[in-house]
Amino acid sequence: MTLVAGVDSSTQSCKVVVRDADTGELVREGRASHPDGTEVHPSHWWQALQTALADAGGLDGVEALSVAGQQHGMVCLDENGEVVRDALLWNDTRSAAAAADLTEELGAAEWAARMGVVPVASFTITKLRWLARNEPGNAARTAAVCLPHDWLTWRLRGTGDLADLVTDRSDASGTGYFDSVANAYVPDLVKLGLGRSDVVLPRVLGPSEFVDGPVRLGAGAGDNAAAMLGVGGGVVVSLGTSGVVTATADVRADDPSGIVAGFADATGRYLPLACTLNAARVLDATARMLGVDLARLSELALSAPAGAEGVVMVPYLEGERTPNLPDATGALHGLTLTNATPANIARAAVEGMLCGQAVGLDALTDQGADVSAVRLVGGAAVSPAVREIAPTVFGVPVTVPAPGEYVADGAARQAAWALKGDAAPPEWNGAESKRYEADAVPEIRARYAEAAQKYLNR
Repeated sequence: MTLVAGVDSSTQSCKVVVRDADTGELVREGRASHPDGTEVHPSHWWQALQTALADAGGLDGVEALSVAGQQHGMVCLDENGEVVRDALLWNDTRSAAAAADLTEELGAAEWAARMGVVPVASFTITKLRWLARNEPGNAARTAAVCLPHDWLTWRLRGTGDLADLVTDRSDASGTGYFDSVANAYVPDLVKLGLGRSDVVLPRVLGPSEFVDGPVRLGAGAGDNAAAMLGVGGGVVVSLGTSGVVTATADVRADDPSGIVAGFADATGRYLPLACTLNAARVLDATARMLGVDLARLSELALSAPAGAEGVVMVPYLEGERTPNLPDATGALHGLTLTNATPANIARAAVEGMLCGQAVGLDALTDQGADVSAVRLVGGAAVSPAVREIAPTVFGVPVTVPAPGEYVADGAARQAAWALKGDAAPPEWNGAESKRYEADAVPEIRARYAEAAQKYLNR
């Protein structure tokens, strides 16, 4: 049996799967936690990777490995390869003002046309602008800029040479200074962010390309691109720390509103994507507020009628990215003496979280995607309430694959592709999905849109 490994170095943890390269059968797996926070020293990722690999039985018998990681962020290295400062993660919004300035300087339409994206606080270029403005000493020390999965792949290579940094199109396309149509970095945009362009940037590998390390190391991918490889395509709504709505396309998205980012995927195509900051943790926070666990929250939500008797939650608990409201807070609307019940609040939390993703589905439709069905994945997709309420909000059938580590699975599939050298990634038999039929209740979306519009009118 030929084995490959896939790594998912996410915001909250590191997961490793070891699979049969021919069939995709899971052989063993491991995991380890990451520290909380929106800035983290990369050494924690490395320690967690070592722990997760050991938990998965190490690399014994493994012939190829790929690392997928949380997209965006900023890892700065000095000329000796040392980390300059703690990495800023995708969900660190301190660069929101920098994002607004960068957008104004070029104009949203030009950003969308040139890069396929309009800057928001998640993107690396905005964090470089923040660094240059607020920590000029650290900016001056920076000799190389990379992303979380790039750094881990580089550490696995073990050379310590900045010239050995590598990445892939999917992750590079989320920096704000990589043109995924030309497949090239754009030096004038690097300079626009950092104030200079003489920094080392990772070499961009092709989808099935590899470099040498303890085993053959694939190009890796951003987490969303890897998840798409892991679930096998379609229109996917992923409910993890963030909420991600995405599909695959042959043409890069061009959306001046910034709702749909025109990222690249992990196969040589494109990955139109809308992202919310608020997803699974909305349910965590609501359960905590009601003094129940997540299982009981689900039961409460399903005991309430569709529409929660008029209670609406706008779940901008960590600000928001879609729409771009980094300083927003969450709110409950429509409370009365009769509808202010735990069941209605629980239902409103689930509906509000899903309404936020439905905004992304509408935006993908506007970009030409066929949203006639949705695959629902991520941590929150295990909730019975989320599964059953999703078709009511989305208005299309929803399928939920068997729980799995989709990002790590996609990375493992990419590793098998790099190992075999075929023209396309291997066809692995995916787990069966459960289907939930659509039973739309339009007033849910209408009430949510009315409540959310109050933030946009401020």
